[in-house]
Amino acid sequence: TCTCDNDATLSTIGVKVGSCTEDECSLVPSPCGSGQKCEDPNTAKSSKFDYICTCDSDPSVTETGKAAICEIDECSSAPCGGTQTCLDSNKGANSLGDFECSCPTGVKKIGAPATCAMGNKDECVTDPCNGQQCIDPDTTDTALGDFICTCTTGKGSATGQAATCEIDECEANPCGVGQSCMDADKSLLASGDFVCTCDTPATGTATGKAATCDVDECTQSPCGVDQSCLDADTSSASSLDFTCTCKNGVTATGGPATCEVDECSSSPCGTGQSCDDPDKSYTSQHDFTCTCDSDPSIVQVDAPAVCSKDECASQPCEAGQTCVDPKQTRDSLNDFTCTCNNGVVATGGAATCEIDECASS
Repeated sequence: TCTCDNDATLSTIGVKVGSCTEDECSLVPSPCGSGQKCEDPNTAKSSKFDYICTCDSDPSVTETGKAAICEIDECSSAPCGGTQTCLDSNKGANSLGDFECSCPTGVKKIGAPATCAMGNKDECVTDPCNGQQCIDPDTTDTALGDFICTCTTGKGSATGQAATCEIDECEANPCGVGQSCMDADKSLLASGDFVCTCDTPATGTATGKAATCDVDECTQSPCGVDQSCLDADTSSASSLDFTCTCKNGVTATGGPATCEVDECSSSPCGTGQSCDDPDKSYTSQHDFTCTCDSDPSIVQVDAPAVCSKDECASQPCEAGQTCVDPKQTRDSLNDFTCTCNNGVVATGGAATCEIDECASS
């Protein structure tokens, strides 16, 4: 007895078994048809209708024991060109080449582009631009979708469709001088959304109108060092109204104050002396000098100079004598006189007032 290894039901007695296998995919024509792959996983003769059909166009589509239903949209590759309409009513894999091409004028052809007659068709007639200016440069049937839409309000153009129109409101300079303008949304529906911003050093912003700019003039330090600055009115119309104040209280408007203090203005030296204040800044106090008119070499700082010296103040004469210092200057020492009651006079020292009565015999 001869028995097939892969199929025990196939056996013969005394003779060889003719064939133990049969690949169903080898049949002609293929059981799956064109556009499909056929695979027979079990080729035993007793295993019938177990072959698998898989679509070439979509390997996920399979069928066992019969042809799979495969769909191919032949129009997806645009076989008719850009100006004709394509229709594939039967997308089965076994119905290739049955797509239909149609001209705008109605001429059709199966399986290939149709021959469209040259005619005139102004696409602007149907107002595809929705009220915008429309120009169709080529009105033949083979040049569809080439019309141009141009905005009548704002700026913008597009081919084959309505344009997106934009208006930059800043072009009209709504902010004026000394301000920058920005229009972030230029669409026609976003009117009045421009933003005005004051130029530095001014501050201020506004939407849809010119900004009110505030200028604090003190930010530029116009008063200089050691002076305080106050700008009570920061409006742009108010210029040079800031106030500078010295530490000694002296003020000025629109510019630095004069903070100098002349200590000689109060005549601290008195009569007979000249006063000089070499540094009149308010930080330099008590540095004035007094100089004696009678003796310029006598100078005193921050106080009147002592220009005279009365030698009689030390009582150089003896009791009962009269002392007189006629000049009382520092360079005229010992010029005082002592005078006795009897008229005897001595200079630079006490007089001898005695009277020798014998001297007259």
